[in-house]
Amino acid sequence: MLPDHVQAFIDAEVAASPTDFSDLRAVIINGTLKRSPAESHTDGLIDVSTRVLSGVGARVDVIRTVDHTIPPGVYPDMREQGWDVDDFPDLYRDLVAPADIVILATPIWLGDQSSLTRLVIERLYGHSGELNDAGQWAYYGKVGGAIVTGNEDGGKHCAAQMLYSLSHIGFTIPPQADAYWLGEAGPGPSYLDDNRGAQNHWTTRNTVFAAWNLLHTARRLKDAGGLPAHGNVTDNWDLSNPTHPNPEYR
Repeated sequence: MLPDHVQAFIDAEVAASPTDFSDLRAVIINGTLKRSPAESHTDGLIDVSTRVLSGVGARVDVIRTVDHTIPPGVYPDMREQGWDVDDFPDLYRDLVAPADIVILATPIWLGDQSSLTRLVIERLYGHSGELNDAGQWAYYGKVGGAIVTGNEDGGKHCAAQMLYSLSHIGFTIPPQADAYWLGEAGPGPSYLDDNRGAQNHWTTRNTVFAAWNLLHTARRLKDAGGLPAHGNVTDNWDLSNPTHPNPEYR
């Protein structure tokens, strides 16, 4: 729980927003290793972001990768590669494809993002060869962000990898699009323990900044009809090799 005066300040900024964000959608994908309803420290920091996003009327969906059966791979539907079950195609269709904002959230393990966060990045990669209505890669016009929690080092390292991956496959990355919380090195409290993370105003400020920057960038992209489709239309370049197992967009 954020301190009362911090919550009041955030709510006042939300209430005073001069911009309508109610037509925007966001999906936050939590790479925690804990299945619902177990407590997730990463969810604790996600809640700060959703307070801003949903507060201005944007639709926000939060999911945990671990709650779904998502095979590894870089194809849109891994059932076509021999897996019996793959929940990702439905998650992509219902939550990612219609989203204007995609935020990847992860705990830190051994100084790096969780395996489930990397799994989602690889599965997002599998759709990166699809095209939008302008003939650009599918993620053009969407914005991406990162949220990281841990009780040791790795916040900037994880965010750098996550944001680069999103940028590489077509997402627009706003300024200061990441936020993280780190506790003391070694075994110790995590974000929700003793309400430790919520007392860190530096992390809260950066999380709030990231949420607003994602909203502002998504608003401008949506109002402009996406990125201009000049010089980046894939139909003008034929690099395909249908018989190759690794298409050029992967």
